[in-house]
Parts: sequence; C-alpha cells; structure tokens
Amino acid sequence: RNEWNDKTAEITGFTKEEAFNKPLVTTFIVASLRQSVQEVLDNALKGKETSNYELEFRTKTNEVRYLLVNATTRRDANSGIVGVVGVAQDVTEAAQHDRAVAAMANELRQLVDTANAPIFGIDVHGNVNEWNNKTAEITGFTKEEAFDKPLVSTFIVSSLRQSVQEVMDNALQGRETSNYELEFRTKSGEIRYLLVNATTRRDADSNIVGVVGVAQDVTEAAQHDRAVAAMANELRQLVDTANAPIFGIDVYGNVNEWNDKTAEITGFTKEEAFNKPLVTTFIVASLRQSVQEVL
Repeated sequence: RNEWNDKTAEITGFTKEEAFNKPLVTTFIVASLRQSVQEVLDNALKGKETSNYELEFRTKTNEVRYLLVNATTRRDANSGIVGVVGVAQDVTEAAQHDRAVAAMANELRQLVDTANAPIFGIDVHGNVNEWNNKTAEITGFTKEEAFDKPLVSTFIVSSLRQSVQEVMDNALQGRETSNYELEFRTKSGEIRYLLVNATTRRDADSNIVGVVGVAQDVTEAAQHDRAVAAMANELRQLVDTANAPIFGIDVYGNVNEWNDKTAEITGFTKEEAFNKPLVTTFIVASLRQSVQEVL
C-alpha cells in the first residue's frame, strides 16, 4: 500500500503506518473475493479501469466493511502506469440491509416452496408464476411444466373457467376472494377440489403485479359431500316413486312429505298438501283423536 487516507484508517481500524507496504489483497480483502479483486487491480494496472465494484474489507477487529470502489489507473508525469488508486464509498449499512432482505426473501421462498398447503400464483396476464411443491404434488405438474402457462384454461375444469376467471380478474383489480372452491384438473385427468383464498400481489410501490392463491386441498371432503348429496337425491327419488304411499309431518303436524303414490291415492297434489295440518285436513273426524295420539 502507498495510499491510505484518514477515512480508510477510520473504517478499517488500521493506521496508515500499519497499512503501508502491506499487500492490499492478501492483507485486507476477505478470502472469497481475493481473486476477483486481484483481477480488478491487475486490469487497472493495464489501464482498464473499473467503476462501482463492491469489495469486502476485513477490519482490524475482524469485522467486514462493504466498499463500492472505482479502481483508477495511477500514472506519472510521462503517463507511465505507476499504480492504482481506489476511491470508495462505504456502503456497509446498505449492503447489510440488502443481505438481510435477501436472506428474508430466501427464507420466505423456502416457506412457500415447502409449505404443506398448495400455493400458486399468476402474473397480470393470467400466466402461472408461482407453483409450490405441494401444488406440484397435488396436480402432478412440475413447476417447469406449469410456469408461464395460462392458469385458467390449462388447469381449471371447463365448467368453472368463467367463474374462476372472474375471481382472478377481481383480485387483479384489488378485490380479493376468500374460501372459493375450484376444481383443478390433474396431469392424470383426475379432479382435485381446492378451497382457495385469492390474494392480490403487489410490488414495492403497491402496484398490482399478480394474484397468489393459498389453498386447502378439500378433495376427500368434497367427494364425501357429493356422495352424500347423491345418496340423498337417490333416496328422494325412491320416496317419490315408491309404489307405496309415503307422507310425513313436521313438529307442528303440518305436511312436509307427500310422495307421488299418496298424491295418486288422495287426489291431492304435493303442492296442495304441503304445509297443511295432516290430521284436521286429511283424516276423517272419527279417527282424528287416535291418529293425533299416534303422531
């Protein structure tokens, strides 16, 4: 070293006397950057200067200071190259902040990728730009297969595309939707039912840049609900078409069940019978008391 001003001494903790005549790179630069810094200095010693190069100085107390450096060729009166001068800006706080933000972003990325819930997203054009491991597992499509594909037309069953598109369009306008059930078509042609919160995605300036869907796989529950509904519908058909009269009342004694055979036998349609008091309307007077007791 043949140049070491007061600010460099203050930042590094090494006095001018301690620094002078020491090899810059091996003494003051962290090991991981020595080769690249040496190349920058070698280039400057050949007249090829470098601007805004970030290097890491090791201080006397073994801390690291981040400096943004312009490496300028130093010449004598005859324009002969006699060394290199580095004019630097101490960007330690900004660099540490950037690294903290990067570490947080990396941590968030890992949380998204490894979350036990399907998380997917689209850009403003509706193309997939987020597809975590759970989404890949559930759908059978890898991140590489899904990325840049239009979400709705590629992965949503045709009967729901219009309504899902509306949900996405709303989120792209800042109107978010919670607990929306959609049906994903998997790679093997199966259907997975997802309960989704569609959240607007914004950049650092609060501009809308896409939508993120955080979902819950409710396939088993949805299939169970549909099976129960199908069974209930089947029972309803059995009751309505049974070859025996079937009728019923609510807790107030009013008709709430009146199948086709009952309508045929009595001549009263379901509409005529419903909500009428069974005993006083349809039972002969002499039997009303005993029928009421039975009910």
